[in-house]
Amino acid sequence: MQDVSVLPLWRCLERRGGPDLYVTEYFRVHRDSHPGKKILRSINEIGGHKPVIAQMIGNEPEHLVRSAILIQEQSNCSGIDVNLGCPAPKVCGKAAGGALLKNHDLIREIACSLRPVVSGSLTLKTRVGFELEEEFDELLRLFSELPIDGLAIHGRTVREKYQSNVHTACIARAVATLPFPVTANGSIVSVDTAQAMLSATRADGLMIGRGGIRNPWLFAQIRDSLAGAQWFPPTFRDVADYLEELLEEVDTEGDFEADSQLVNRMKKFANYIAAGLFEGALTGQLRRATSREEFLRITRDLLDSDEPFPLEPVEDGKLFCGGNALLVS
Repeated sequence: MQDVSVLPLWRCLERRGGPDLYVTEYFRVHRDSHPGKKILRSINEIGGHKPVIAQMIGNEPEHLVRSAILIQEQSNCSGIDVNLGCPAPKVCGKAAGGALLKNHDLIREIACSLRPVVSGSLTLKTRVGFELEEEFDELLRLFSELPIDGLAIHGRTVREKYQSNVHTACIARAVATLPFPVTANGSIVSVDTAQAMLSATRADGLMIGRGGIRNPWLFAQIRDSLAGAQWFPPTFRDVADYLEELLEEVDTEGDFEADSQLVNRMKKFANYIAAGLFEGALTGQLRRATSREEFLRITRDLLDSDEPFPLEPVEDGKLFCGGNALLVS
């Protein structure tokens, strides 16, 4: 959820209940890197209210150790997480993210190097394999031997990105096997998909990404549902209010020289929120917007209604889902 799991979004989520725990966009780690100030600010603001895990991505143990020390010194994070699951070609091409799943010795070295310097929790985010889900049994043996406090599993391979069905059986096997908590991730976009994931995997928690951007009430909805309580069903108008509020938060945090820059930044969020609505009309119109006024006008024209917001996103007749970076336990 790079560039979208950011402080302006987190503020909007918190006003609607928010997750129990936040995970940052990743700190890029290499020999010349320094912890990003904007991500540190996100941790320090939200970290006073909710636990925040600092996520790192990289492949050099000594620099991951150096960065973990600096992040902990400069923030009130609750722990450190290392990303082993990002499928982006740019990341995998640098032998980081999901590409690390091809190098078990390096994963072991990273975890063992970080353990002595991480004062809070040390966790990993993974996928079930790089090419095939059959790789997962060997990965399970590796994870069971590592000095970590938890594992988040996106139930697809790196090659599958976000397009395939989620391999819930792999997650369930990890829950039954590993000696620490396992968090399930992948296509959790509604109360029903959350309950289905928990039922299929018995996971200790759920990690939610794109679904939480689209529906910022989702975290509270899931908590209420699990408690047997009625949960809030947003209307299109509620979503319009959320988009306007998010625009103001993004504008406040950004340093935009022109309206078009602000609108282009908002389109990263709107792509998730508008997916499948009105047969793609909202997405198409917002993509063509070039000013704040035009963006807000389109939002109000199409969303000014008391009709219920669809519980699940649909695009081209298929469920539009996937993603990572936020946690509900």
